[in-house]
Amino acid sequence: MAKEEIKYSKAIEELESIIERIQKEEIDVEELSKELKRAVELIKLCKAKIEKTEMEIEEVVKSFKENK
Repeated sequence: MAKEEIKYSKAIEELESIIERIQKEEIDVEELSKELKRAVELIKLCKAKIEKTEMEIEEVVKSFKENK
């Protein structure tokens, strides 16, 4: 089964929710490890999306400069 692609904004929203629940101590110790693993997963996903977007922007700028 293929993993569903999560949008950057939804990943950030979920990450903020996890952080908020940790700060408010709403997460049981039993859940903490699972939530931290999910947070790391979300951070990696967001980082990859930012890096991909940066590369795309650099290509557009490069193309624009070449076509001037």
